[in-house]
Amino acid sequence: MTLEITNLTGGYSGIPVIKNVNLTVEKGQALGLIGLNGAGKSTTIKHLLGLLRPQKGTITLDGVDLAKQPAQFKKKVAYIPETPVIYPELTLKEHIELTMLAYDLGEDSWDKANELLTMFRLQEKLDWLPVHFSKGMQQKVMIVCAFLTKAELLVIDEPFTGLDPLAVANFIDLIKQACAEGREVLMTTHVLADAQQAIKTYAILNQGTIEFVGSLPEIRAHYGLKETDSFDKLYQVLYQEESRDQHA
Repeated sequence: MTLEITNLTGGYSGIPVIKNVNLTVEKGQALGLIGLNGAGKSTTIKHLLGLLRPQKGTITLDGVDLAKQPAQFKKKVAYIPETPVIYPELTLKEHIELTMLAYDLGEDSWDKANELLTMFRLQEKLDWLPVHFSKGMQQKVMIVCAFLTKAELLVIDEPFTGLDPLAVANFIDLIKQACAEGREVLMTTHVLADAQQAIKTYAILNQGTIEFVGSLPEIRAHYGLKETDSFDKLYQVLYQEESRDQHA
């Protein structure tokens, strides 16, 4: 099971936002996709989810080509968006039932669902409608539904917003468990202090291209960061590169 993004070029209305992106996520690996706002992270994810059609390049998961076998590909993927996608007319229980239906999960999946609901303190809220959920609770619903599936690839976009410290710790444990089970995780985040507890390899997306892939120590060395520098300094370096290129 491997995610392969090969020579991916794409964007909106024929204008390329990402250019010749090459990225691999191996079985059992969690990879962080990081970069400035506007670097192309969201565009990459939209292509990966089949929401945008590439201008060039291929995306395959375990040999299944997204362009040629979209339904089969999407069955292998679960997505946690930055902004929760909640159906206002459905209760929490109905969201879980909808997830089970979409991924062909049996009734025995309720054992896993109840485990996740208890982990995120939602077990008493099955009959609640989303209008009663805070932003953090809505994010937890997205996490429960995604990890309930047996998807080979988990695509996670800026997940830490709105989560309390206990939920962050549980979420990180779920990522580690998913990798131990041989699944793949691709996550975008700016919160490296939390992400590095579960993610060891990062791809730097800068101005639409993958500029560097490596561990955080390797990223420090590549960009000339000191051990005492916080990773906020990385974004300053990327901004300086972007400004220099724009004025070149």
